[in-house]
Order: sequence, then structure tokens, then C-alpha cells
Amino acid sequence: MHSPETQPRKSLYYQYKVYPYFHSTSDTTAQPDSVTIVGAGPIGMSTALLLAKQGISVILLSAEQQLSEGSRALVYTKRSMEILHATGAAEKIMQKALPWTHGNSIYKGQVAFRMASPVHEHDQFAPLNNLQQNWLEDYLLQAIEQHDNIEVRWGNKVVAQQQVDDCVTLTLHTPEGEYKHHAKWVVAADGGRSFMRESMNLRMEGASYEGKFVIADIRIKLDYPTERLAFFSPDWNPGNTILMHREPDDIWRFDYQLDPNISPEEALLPENLNKAVNDQLKMIGKDHLSWEMDWSTVYSARALTLSNYVHNRVIFVGDAAHLLPIFGVRGANTGFQDAFDLAWKLAAVIQGWASEKLLESYTFDRVGAAREIIAEASKSTRFMAPPTEGFRLLRNAVLSLSLEHEFVRPLYHWRTSRPHAYTHSPLNSQQDDNAQMAEQTENGALFPNLKLDNGQYLYDVITGQFTVLILAEKGQLSAALSEEIAQLKQQLPVQLIALTLDGQEASAADQSVAINAQLAAERFCGDVGSIYLVRPDHHINGRWFSYQPGQISAVFEQFSTSKEGV
Repeated sequence: MHSPETQPRKSLYYQYKVYPYFHSTSDTTAQPDSVTIVGAGPIGMSTALLLAKQGISVILLSAEQQLSEGSRALVYTKRSMEILHATGAAEKIMQKALPWTHGNSIYKGQVAFRMASPVHEHDQFAPLNNLQQNWLEDYLLQAIEQHDNIEVRWGNKVVAQQQVDDCVTLTLHTPEGEYKHHAKWVVAADGGRSFMRESMNLRMEGASYEGKFVIADIRIKLDYPTERLAFFSPDWNPGNTILMHREPDDIWRFDYQLDPNISPEEALLPENLNKAVNDQLKMIGKDHLSWEMDWSTVYSARALTLSNYVHNRVIFVGDAAHLLPIFGVRGANTGFQDAFDLAWKLAAVIQGWASEKLLESYTFDRVGAAREIIAEASKSTRFMAPPTEGFRLLRNAVLSLSLEHEFVRPLYHWRTSRPHAYTHSPLNSQQDDNAQMAEQTENGALFPNLKLDNGQYLYDVITGQFTVLILAEKGQLSAALSEEIAQLKQQLPVQLIALTLDGQEASAADQSVAINAQLAAERFCGDVGSIYLVRPDHHINGRWFSYQPGQISAVFEQFSTSKEGV
């Protein structure tokens, strides 16, 4: 029998709750138009909510009977918050989270580089936002509880899986014993130590780094603003890097590289954790302050991905699909983008308006994103934690030169996680004017968000379905375009939005949004007559300045056919 912890976890700032476990005395079978998700962390919960928003029923399996322990994933990017907004959880998250824009790289007591994340008046969220993972999961769970089509099965641990044709059979252990669950679709969101991945003998490609890192969360009152602090080669831990992040509830994260001669078990001994924290506080002149330890762990930096995320009826997301270094806040933030990309595609297949071939584009788009991120993350990791003596010499030279020379200081940049542009996605239109239009809004890029006059944002209007946006004047829309979209609506989730440059409503559109010509040119690189087809996850699928009837319909025809390179 599976015996998850039934005593609430201890925390200085979060009150854990133990949820009743689920058990069945007989096998269960999910409805054929539903999805079973293995793993109820942030990515599993987000995937469940995004599928539920698409009208798909979900069974969410959690091996535990309570939310995750400790702060874990902590920093969430603007893009992640846009996705979490689509789940319905962002408003509560941002009531608790700490937004920030700057990071400081400090060497020998001097700020050698100050990273500033760009902020735009049309951004719905700050570039970076700090919130402990247990709080994040709490708000996601509150959103889940508002959906009748999501069932959470606590205390259900997957111990075996088998695929036969279009059925996946999961063997589940519970505190009362074992039962089997049959599902047509399974999403594996069971984290870095994914049982689903290991049981299927799937191997990841990429690199693991020898270095290990300690995370220690303490409660202390420090008068620093919410900014990332990175201390390079401090006297108490020479050659290594120490990160500090402010968290809500007077919690601070200390993140430091572990001496290779010290085992993880030894590093987590209270006396060694206390010494490290006290040494860091002494270095910043705060050793006179009292503090309490909340939570600690040790992790390794890895940059790995599966080469394929779709294995018949089992689909991988988040850390189950890829493992990314913590530097640059890439782990969970990449997982949220997986969930957003997968949810609408899987819903399209289940609802029958796209073939299963569409799921091949999930692998193409998201493996491409993971490989891009791994390339960038590897650069950050080699600088933050040099893996060889050669890289250490290079890093030390940068540190030394940065005290007096401006030109080397940008090398401190930690290459923060950013949205992947699906520039080469097989779903992008093959019959449009992409090659003749501005690069900023190329196919695969995110369509820029826009703050509307009523206080809403454009993403509130276009999330979750395909949107055809046209820059219009005098309320005039092409009758042929309107008719084409009306025909598509009979089978597909698609809407027509007019961005009106003169404020005159276009009656043929589902909605009109007023926008001035200068902003349209700056934000969307378009003028009167420009048309954009935007995916349910905000990425541009096609664009035209000289539209020919039938070209948007041709894009949707691609969703039911296999294409070279998918």
C-alpha cells in the first residue's frame, strides 16, 4: 500500500492541509473525451485548468495528500503570469507575489552589473514575480475547485503503466491498496524524477553538471528591495556564487554552490546550514539579526530534454519532459509554456476538429524551445558555476576586469527565461505575406499584448481560441473575409476581432477594439488592412497585408495533414 505523509508539513509561513485520499475497489475508466494527468504540481495543475477551460474533463492524480514542501519554483516571468492568468489563478497569485525588475551582480562588495528587465506600459504583469511554490499551488488548487470537470485524486501513486493501442492502463497504489485506471489520454507531469518517463525507458539528451547547489529558506527581516542579489566568489565561499531572493512573509532564499568535497547529506546538517547562512549574513553586515530556518534542499544543475514529448497516448510536460538549470528561472517557466501549447492542441484532437497529427507539432515546437533554452542556460551555468578549470579562469578574468572596465560587465547577464518564438513551426501559414512583413511580428512570435481603454488587456479577449485580427477603418471589413470566418466558426473555435484605427465599430466583427494608428504601427507593425491569425496561446499563425480569400482556411487544413519536418 502507498503511505503518503498524513501529518501536515511544517512551515514558518504556510499552513499545510492534508486532503482525503481517493481509492476505488474496482478498476476505473476515464471517459474517452477526457485526460488523465499524472502529477499535481504547478505544471500538472496548470495543464488541468487550461484543458478544463477548453471544455475537456480531467482526472488529476497526486501521489501526495498535500501540496509540495518548501519554496521550490520561486520566480515566475511575465509570460508565465500571462499563462497563469489564462488558468484563472493569476489575480490571487499577484495579491501575494512580489514583482521585481532588477538583478545585481556583486563582486568584492561592488555592483559590477545591474540587470534591468524591460517594462512596457502595455504589459499586464511585471517581468519577474516571486512566490513560493506552495502558495502558487494553493491558488491553482482554488481555481481547480471552481471547475466541475476536474477531479483530483489525492494519494494515488502510479507504480506501473501499459499502453495497448489507444488505451493507457495505470496501476495506482493508495493507502487502501491497488486499483487500475484506464485512460485514452495521459499527460505525464510527474516532475524531474518522472516515474512515467523511467518506466517507458525514455532517455534524455543534453548535459549534467558536476556542481551541486543548496537552497536554504530562512525567515529574517532584511531591508533590501525585491531584487535578485548574486554574490560572486565571496570570501566565505571563494570561487562560487551565492544568490539571494526575497520571498513573501519575510522569507529569504539563500542559494549557494556546494563544495565538491561535501556530500548533500552533510551540507543539510543544521550546523553546516547555519554556518553558511551566518557567513553570508556577516558578509553583508546583517549578522546581528535573528533568523529561523524554514526549509532546505540540494539540487544538481542539468540541461536535458527528451527528443520526443508524445509517445502514442502518453504526453510529457514540464520537468518530466526536460530538466533545466535553475539559473535564469527556466524550469517551471518553461513548463507553463509546455502546458499552454499542449492544452489547445490536445483539446483540438479530442474534440475532433484536428487530427492526431497536430500533436506532432507539440513535440516540434516545445522540443525546439527546450533546446534553445538549454543552449542559453548552459552559458549561464558555465559562468555561475564553471564546470572546468578553463571556464573558471575565464570567469575569474571577467570578475577581475569588471571592477574597472565597463565592456566586460554584460557577461554577468543571466539570460533570463523568455518566450520561445515558434518561427519554424509546421503550423505556420505557408500562404501569407510573412516574408515581406516586419520581423517583430513574424509567424511564431507572440502577438503583442495591449492595454485597452476599459482596463482590460487584449489577451483577455483572444486567449483560448483562434483569433483573426484585422486593422480596420470606417467599420469596413471584407465581406469575403467575414464570410470565410463565419464558415470556419461552424467547426472551429475562431473569432474575428477588428482593431479599429478610427474607433468606428465594425459590425461584422465579433468585437471591435479601438487603437490609434501610431500604436498599431509601433506595437503590431501594421496599418489599415493588415490581418493576423493568432493561435489560442497568443502566437502568430499567419499574417497578411494583401489577403486572398481562403488563405486562413488553408492554415487550418494543415492541422489535419502531416508535414515534412513535424
